[in-house]
Order: sequence, then C-alpha cells, then structure tokens
Amino acid sequence: MSPHPTATAYLTRVRHQRTSPIKHGFSYPGISYLVDLDKLGSSERPAELPWWASAFTRFKASDHLGDPSCSWRDNVTTYAATHGIDLDGGTVRVLTGARSLGYVFNPVSVYWCRDRGGALACVIAEVHNTYGERHAYLVRPDESGRAEVGKEFYVSPFNDTDGEYTMSLPEPDDEFAVAITLRRTGERPFATTWTGRRIRGRGETLKAAVATPLASYLVTTLIHLHGVRLWSRRLPIQPRPQHAPQEAV
Repeated sequence: MSPHPTATAYLTRVRHQRTSPIKHGFSYPGISYLVDLDKLGSSERPAELPWWASAFTRFKASDHLGDPSCSWRDNVTTYAATHGIDLDGGTVRVLTGARSLGYVFNPVSVYWCRDRGGALACVIAEVHNTYGERHAYLVRPDESGRAEVGKEFYVSPFNDTDGEYTMSLPEPDDEFAVAITLRRTGERPFATTWTGRRIRGRGETLKAAVATPLASYLVTTLIHLHGVRLWSRRLPIQPRPQHAPQEAV
C-alpha cells in the first residue's frame, strides 16, 4: 500500500435504520480519522497537525480496547494474540473518531491489521454503547471485505444479544463505506452504514476538525433522543446483561 500520514481525515455520515418491529431511522454528519497506530506512537495527536489542534483532534488509548495504562498499539497486538494472530512487525490502521474538547464517543471503530508480510491478518470491530461498555469483534473478512459474527454485546436497550452481524469492512481509500446489519431468523431488524470522503490537505483537515468540535456530543444526544422516541412508541426494553471486558485486560 502507498505511504500514508499519521491520520487521514474523512467527512462522514452515519445512518441507523430499524426495520422491525417498528420502522425508524436517523442519520448524522461527522468527521472520522484513519489512524496509523505505528506512526502515532505514544503521541496523542497526529504529527502533521499543530500542537493547538490537540484540543479538537486527540487520540487516547484509554478511549479504546485493552489496558488504559498500555499503548493503543500494544493493546491491539495483545488482543489479536488471544486469537492466535501475531501482529509484531505488521501494521495497524484504525478508522475512528477523535477526542474533541475533552470528549469522544465512538459507536464503532474498525481496525485493519496486517502481518509482517503485508497480508491482512484480521479486522477488529470495536463497539461501544452509551452505558460506558465496549466489546471487540475479531473477524477475518473475505476478499470483498465481508464477514459474519455472532452478536455478543448489548448496544441498544431495544435489542438483546440474539442474532448475528453481517459486516462489510473494506479498507478505506479516498472514500469508505462500512455497513453492519443485524440478522435474525426471517428478519433484519437493524442496519447501520458509515460512509466518508477523504479530506485533502492539512488546511482542510484543520478546518473540518474545528468546524465539528461537538460531533461526539451530537451522536450521544441523538442516540438518547431517538431512544426516547422508540420508548414512547412502546417498543419493549430488553434487560441488559452483565458484560466483562474481553480484550485481554
């Protein structure tokens, strides 16, 4: 693959669509970054952005999987090792949101992990819910970027952990399109898409970052507001099971 900076910025749109037992959907804009964890190192901001940009574009290991006292890259390596995958000498790039004005909420972050020979070793979909919990799904997509995995994590109060996900996770280039669909017998009750267009140049990246400082606040607010709407329409609430971290913490 061609050389790339510490972080490549994308203007994005996320869409949520519920199809059963109630039809409901919403979407929101934002900014996401494809971050090279090996180039980020111990720094919390991309090297190509000025120091003051860390107020709007900052990445912390504690916002993601693994031990918050370890580096982000080491945590990914450790988690992959629990599945028998060796990422030493390879590369890890993650599509995620940045901490801005002290806050970040990433419903999904996607990691593309390559071994020392450059082959795609696995993809990790790290999911967060609004209860402060997270879960990592490690998958091995086919050549088209598609994979399936059983649902193990409580994300929405209106969906239990029954069913499986179909994921479309092609690695980003100038554009990207990630899609995750929940499947159950005879139905597809929920689907989400996450699409983006690459922002060119340092100036445009800074402009987009400063223009969308409240993106994570917007996401959290919309999720709660639409949850209230679904509850008002008498969609049953499912009990939330206890969830323990499972990324070798």
